[in-house]
Amino acid sequence: MNSPSRGFSLIELLIVIVLISILMSIGVPGYRQYVQRANRADATTALLRMGAAQERFYIQNGTYASNAQLGLAPPAGLGMGSSERGYYALALQPHADGLTVGYTASATAIAGERQATDDCRVFTLNERGVRGAEDSGGNSGVEVAERCWR
Repeated sequence: MNSPSRGFSLIELLIVIVLISILMSIGVPGYRQYVQRANRADATTALLRMGAAQERFYIQNGTYASNAQLGLAPPAGLGMGSSERGYYALALQPHADGLTVGYTASATAIAGERQATDDCRVFTLNERGVRGAEDSGGNSGVEVAERCWR
């Protein structure tokens, strides 16, 4: 008497592979967006730390630090070269008019790093605590800032 064969047929195996590939095509992009949104905290945290360091520098020196002083160790500078995880490059831009005292700090996604493909590429913060952002299309404004900083 022949016993029934055990195992999977080729058709059953192909059906399982197709189902797994469909689930992966749905799940992986959603997970990737979630990870990129979570990694934005690297930029926002760095900018908030930079803002606090700028205020300390201002109290000690009577002026805000420049971009050249960004990487210098305190008290000569802020001691910050890039964000904590290294996904964003940091920069300081003094006010252009020369009449007002202030700065705009920015965190820009580094090409080749994880955040380079994120929609929110540039984060900004000024001396008044006003948050800004620029998306991959070059758009900025209140809506973009709210979406990127959340």
